[in-house]
Amino acid sequence: MAAAQTGADHERLVELFSGEVGYATPKVDVRGVVFREGQVLLVRGLDDARWTVPGGWADVGERPSEAVEKEVREESGYLAQAAKLIGVRNVDVRSQAPWPFHGYKLFFRCELVADEPAPPSPLETDGVGFFAPNGLPELSRRVGPAGLDWVFEHLRDPARPADFD
Repeated sequence: MAAAQTGADHERLVELFSGEVGYATPKVDVRGVVFREGQVLLVRGLDDARWTVPGGWADVGERPSEAVEKEVREESGYLAQAAKLIGVRNVDVRSQAPWPFHGYKLFFRCELVADEPAPPSPLETDGVGFFAPNGLPELSRRVGPAGLDWVFEHLRDPARPADFD
């Protein structure tokens, strides 16, 4: 069914599903929202050549704050500290081959610890930059269907409660 729905390779899907045991539950994706001078930090993914806030799947046993700090560092080179959960998005990625999973995206506002980045990992991203709300590049599906307008609302109103659906 998953292969028919997504057009993904049957053997690849069997490989992905075979690692999953027990009750099916959502995976957790963490995203680090870093602002500097009214602009948001974005990275360009090697897989789709589009831009997103740094992030990825959290590892088992890892605190979400640790996971997002690690992802920001690996993908952008910037050291950042998780400061506040600003949103939780319900994202069904089962139709996006090769990911036959349902996930929750946890968006954390992160504060820069250092102004200058170290070189990011060349394995996942090939671009890093800060972008104004009216100058965003082509965004990846990883941002989610709501885009990034809502994250800039958290910049304008730091007391805004976390968004969720």
